[in-house]
Amino acid sequence: MPLRDKHFVILGGGSAGWIAANAMIAQWGDKGVNITLVESPAINTVGVGEGSTPRLKVFFDDIGVEESEWMPRCNATYKNGISFSGWSHKEGFDRYFHPFPTQVDQHTAGAFYYNSALRRQGVEVSAHPDSYFLSAFLADNKLGPKAAHHFPFLVEYGYHFDANLLGEFLREKAISRGVVHQQAKIVDVKQNSQGEISQLIGEDGFVVEGDFFIDCSGFAARLIQQTLKVPFVQYGDNLFNDSAVVIPTPQEGAIGSQTVATALSSGWAWEIPLVNRIGNGYVFSAAHCSADQAETELRSHLGMLDSDVQARHLKMKVGRVTEHWHSNCLAVGLSQGFIEPLEATALNLVCNTVYDFMQTYEQDGFTSRGQGAFNERANRGFESIRDYIVAHYILNSRNDSQYWRDNGSNNKISSTLESILDCWMKGQNLSREFEQQKIHTSYTPMSWYCLLAGYGIYPDPKKLRPAKADEDRYKLDKIEEFIARCGLNFTSHSEQL
Repeated sequence: MPLRDKHFVILGGGSAGWIAANAMIAQWGDKGVNITLVESPAINTVGVGEGSTPRLKVFFDDIGVEESEWMPRCNATYKNGISFSGWSHKEGFDRYFHPFPTQVDQHTAGAFYYNSALRRQGVEVSAHPDSYFLSAFLADNKLGPKAAHHFPFLVEYGYHFDANLLGEFLREKAISRGVVHQQAKIVDVKQNSQGEISQLIGEDGFVVEGDFFIDCSGFAARLIQQTLKVPFVQYGDNLFNDSAVVIPTPQEGAIGSQTVATALSSGWAWEIPLVNRIGNGYVFSAAHCSADQAETELRSHLGMLDSDVQARHLKMKVGRVTEHWHSNCLAVGLSQGFIEPLEATALNLVCNTVYDFMQTYEQDGFTSRGQGAFNERANRGFESIRDYIVAHYILNSRNDSQYWRDNGSNNKISSTLESILDCWMKGQNLSREFEQQKIHTSYTPMSWYCLLAGYGIYPDPKKLRPAKADEDRYKLDKIEEFIARCGLNFTSHSEQL
């Protein structure tokens, strides 16, 4: 079936809707496709987290947009990774950094993996991840990830940004490339005799017909759930957090190049540096903490108990639909599901969904033949990210609140996560086990090593024995010197901005 003259209708703007619109017009615009995006003028972007993984850079490269064009418009900053503070109460492991990868890691990560294996076997060697990765050094020193031209190693990075401004920028870009933009409040959805969506009906007689519909209507899931009745799988048994409170603070001094996630009594607080402000929020479990208590705790954490700056409260619907592509509808963004913003995976999932759909749809002749396999991949993507997030909670060593005790005693985890933890506890090589057991995870072994080692999931330090001469293979001071010398090729984050 030809793509020419096929009409795609996207319901909902925001980051998800406009990423979908830009990706589709960039890939299919020269094939005669028609794309219309319909959004209500009364609905704003949720904007929880305002951070990304390196996947967002790939998206901008794909649609041909330079950082110098979009970043200033969105008050955006660079992101080397995420620092976790207070998640573990084990001595020497109260803080760790989850780095984005660099090619320099090829020269240092092996030493970390080796020392980690020895430490799990009871040998006293340095096995905290922060000393082994360039991105951690860059973040600690507030350096940007853009190296001097003569530095030959690739450095991956993400961004922090104002989600509302990002949506506005992407809207302008999509419209300039041929996407039709309509503002209307949709009051009804029509289906044909086969159950496919055929029309969106708006107020004041607005009607738009389409061949295929993209549901970017947020948690409302107006098409995929309300109209097509696709079931939703709750993640509440695995992830307790379902609420957030947000308060901005002024940007002062040198701008940081990392997200900071600090554990509080009933969840965690994020700190995200933008050019014009710092985004702060507290993600918490309403079953363990009221909204008022959460706001008070966040204000105390920020030193703002006497401040009159208004807080914004949000509810989160955590889980996923059973089918992301159903009939002639694809759910993208919050309509397809949401995993709390701990690792800033929301836009990663948006991009993966859109690009996988386009590739599948096109290679199967613009039919639904690949729909089943696509939905399996999308579900695996959600499940594997969920597993990684869940690990942050069940592995905590805090005992200072019911929230952390409940998380630590929660045994409702997937068999995949059980296998990963079992592999770690036995001192085995994660990379080898992932391959041999065909463990699917969206996170590389490096990420799992950093999480598990960063939490100090090792034998009791009092029971460690000194390393033998043939075991003490790597000198930490030499590794740190090597990384610091690599760091000389980077300038301050503020200067790069």
